[in-house]
Amino acid sequence: MQIQKKIKIVFTIAILFTLSSCAFNFTFFRPYKLPKSNFSVTVGTDTTFVKMDTITLQPTFLKRNKDTVDFGYSIESVIFKSSNGNKLNGWMLKPKNVKIIGTILHFHGSGGNLLYHHRAISPLTKFGFQIFTFDYSGFGYSEGKSTRVSVVEDAYSAFDYTLNRKDVKQPKILLYGQSYGVHLATIVGVKQQSKIEGMILEAGFSSHRDEAVYTVPVIGNIVKQGICTKNEIKKFKKPLLIIHSKEDKKVPYYMGEKIFKNANEPKEFYQVDKAHIEALQYYSKEISSKIKKICKLE
Repeated sequence: MQIQKKIKIVFTIAILFTLSSCAFNFTFFRPYKLPKSNFSVTVGTDTTFVKMDTITLQPTFLKRNKDTVDFGYSIESVIFKSSNGNKLNGWMLKPKNVKIIGTILHFHGSGGNLLYHHRAISPLTKFGFQIFTFDYSGFGYSEGKSTRVSVVEDAYSAFDYTLNRKDVKQPKILLYGQSYGVHLATIVGVKQQSKIEGMILEAGFSSHRDEAVYTVPVIGNIVKQGICTKNEIKKFKKPLLIIHSKEDKKVPYYMGEKIFKNANEPKEFYQVDKAHIEALQYYSKEISSKIKKICKLE
């Protein structure tokens, strides 16, 4: 009986391990790929006009007509290659009728794709920032499969691509990470800090394991730690702005505090309200002012 009991315990643990591993893969990466028929891009100045489908919330880029809405920025869709061989889709958002004062390389969260995430960062175009945002391997129109290794390779490749664009030679470069993108921005920011002016981290988890334990207590401890933001941030010496909402249900507020505690000066913590990665939808003016001040862009 004792042997049978032990076998049952081992079998149960194995099942829990397998199920939890799958669950955490889903938790960290929820890429949504897009068939080419889902939207179209008209190359040229007409790409500045975006029509949002009220049912799918997917934008279609069309020629100017009475049904389109001018969001105040243009979108250039490009394909560039990651060091892992995958072709990635990126968008350069350029402000209209506003002087460009800096370039932001945006690292989005672990789910969806550019069609959703560009709206979480685009409000900063109103304040003179051009923004390059891109989909990781397996997201949107990007090739390949998203893994913890592949997305880091994608992040470094996106930085190299952005740095080598002709329209990024003069404006100062900043990194902006949201949610999972905080992890990627920190890794790239630490290695490339001599080439950037500063970094903004919004709603980021302190480590993969911390987030896993928060999602599934106890069992989450099986998740591999790897490079974690709360430790890696200790190596970053440039200006840093951390943003986190008290109302965030996906990544709890205390994780933002953990990252901030370990960070070096100059740094600032900006507490906001609202849901996960919604800060720029409600506080874009305030956040823009803080970025300009801490990174000395004015």
